[in-house]
Amino acid sequence: MFETATEASGDEKKRDPMPTMGFLDHLEELRRRLVYSIAAVGVGFVACWWKVEKIYDIMQRPIMEALRANGLSEKLVYLNPTEPFNLYLKISALAGLFLTSPFVLYQVWMFISPGLYRNEKRYVVPFMVSTIALFSAGGYFGYRVVYPQALGFLIHFGRQFQPMITIGEYTSLFLSIILGMGLIFEMPILIFFLALMGIVSAGFMWKNFRYAILLIFIVAAIVTPTPDVLNMCIFAAPMVALYAVSIGIAWLVHPKQRRARKEKQAA
Repeated sequence: MFETATEASGDEKKRDPMPTMGFLDHLEELRRRLVYSIAAVGVGFVACWWKVEKIYDIMQRPIMEALRANGLSEKLVYLNPTEPFNLYLKISALAGLFLTSPFVLYQVWMFISPGLYRNEKRYVVPFMVSTIALFSAGGYFGYRVVYPQALGFLIHFGRQFQPMITIGEYTSLFLSIILGMGLIFEMPILIFFLALMGIVSAGFMWKNFRYAILLIFIVAAIVTPTPDVLNMCIFAAPMVALYAVSIGIAWLVHPKQRRARKEKQAA
């Protein structure tokens, strides 16, 4: 009985207790993290504001190349005198947010980390790196592959007309494509957390692979800005590849597989 009590005492020492914080402490911590995040985004906004014209030059390269390829005037227009200024404010804010996103994500993590166990805190670096890397990869893929293909098709299809593309409409389309592809590339992160909690498993995902493919092509058909099959396939291809990668991630982190690996190591 004494040995049992001693072992229990040793287990309690090894166990990482869940930290506790009062409600007011949580509010104060939230306020602090919000102030840090807003200040960082503000600094990023100021830094991007001084380079906003160069940033927008990069953004409009796809449409300029599409117009040039079809022998059309390489100029966007605006309908309101305040539109360029408001557009530059919007672009600077978004660019500043993206620039400071590692710091903002770190503040989010610092807010939730007191409620996590020590073994759960090890996910901070992989989570931050993979989230930013996948979003950037999705945005880059959209910028270099998806968006030019879509613009090339649309401009060529209407080449008999004189286009009057406003900076506001073009920017909205650009952001919807780039941000949409960035979010699509976050699929492995979503599957990671769902599998970690045991909500989905690799077996379930593999069993429903054909239905997932059908759903992916339906989503691609909805979000692609053009009706042609080629652009739909360009949208769908990375989603299919990410789904396959997500199956492997689900197999690695699912509770059932983790228990099996622990039992194998114990044996």
